[in-house]
Amino acid sequence: MASESTAKTDTSVSEHLHELVLNSSDVEDFLNELARVSARNLSEPGDEMLCAITLLRQRKAATIASSSEEATSLGRLEHRFSETPGMTASTSQETVHAPDLAQDDRWPDYAAAVAGHGVRSVAAVPFRLEGETKAALLLYSRRPHRFEGRVLEFAEDFVRQTSLALRLAVRFAHYSETAANLRATLESRTVIDMAVGIIMAQNRCSQQDAFEILRTASSTRNTKLHEVAAAVVNALGQGPARTHYDG
Repeated sequence: MASESTAKTDTSVSEHLHELVLNSSDVEDFLNELARVSARNLSEPGDEMLCAITLLRQRKAATIASSSEEATSLGRLEHRFSETPGMTASTSQETVHAPDLAQDDRWPDYAAAVAGHGVRSVAAVPFRLEGETKAALLLYSRRPHRFEGRVLEFAEDFVRQTSLALRLAVRFAHYSETAANLRATLESRTVIDMAVGIIMAQNRCSQQDAFEILRTASSTRNTKLHEVAAAVVNALGQGPARTHYDG
């Protein structure tokens, strides 16, 4: 059972995580720190708890964060099998608890793989996120019946209190990725437009004919259109094209 000193999520944890949201370079950095914070808060002296976090976002590869290298290996097992505690918890949005994997037949292949790491008990607690995004905190112990009573209640309370910070981190990551994609699109469009203008001037042709010349070169060379356009612009010797978004 977690002690009073470890079984508390005070404001310092929330403040730390919210500050981390603002300072993390990406959502994976945040998740790794959240896994380490989880391990520190949920473990007892001499009885380390292994923590991993799985994050599933639409059209994104699964992200696995962890409190240690061993926890990373355990977290990766979540995506090697079709049925696992983490997947079940994320889908049902309810805590999944396996007090003793040696006596649990819900995920036989997964249980055998986890047991190979010496793990006897597992708990998966889902984060409350937005839309199709799913995430779960995975807790592993070499002791059977490790996550019972107040320990499991504390883990659920910890996840409730940290879900907001994770929602913010995922939302910021989405905005950052959207902005980066938009910038890449604008820069690519700028280069193409400049290349079309250069071809028009050099060949005294229409905009449509110039674009067709560019497109044909792309197809013939089996090279992306914006790469061919960049080569045309760079051939002027004035350096690469810049948009007004460049610093």
